[in-house]
Amino acid sequence: MERELVGRELLDAAIKVHSALGPGLLESAYEACLAHELQGRNVAVKRQVVQPIRYRDLEIDAGYRLDLLLDEQVVVEIKSVAAFNPVHEAQLLSYLRLGNYRLGYLLNFNVRRMRDGIKRMVNSV
Repeated sequence: MERELVGRELLDAAIKVHSALGPGLLESAYEACLAHELQGRNVAVKRQVVQPIRYRDLEIDAGYRLDLLLDEQVVVEIKSVAAFNPVHEAQLLSYLRLGNYRLGYLLNFNVRRMRDGIKRMVNSV
């Protein structure tokens, strides 16, 4: 599936999940429901994907995990916080760079309207 189409499916699915569940749950609940919704839309979903750090000829599994990887090309980081802060954006950008991915979304489900909890980020690979 084309990367931008995956992004549109993600946003529509996130709004649907948020409408059904509302704010205030744990990130893991939103992750599971969002993965289920996306799989129903024929989007390939991987959860908790290991993201190693590569330094020269060394590969280190330092415990970093992508919440969701969609169609092997779109990274999704899920939050349930009062507000995004710069470290959340830095985290997603680091994941995009480490995995050489181009597109990522930071989703905060702890908002009144889901559209206020969406941050799209592009890695200029």
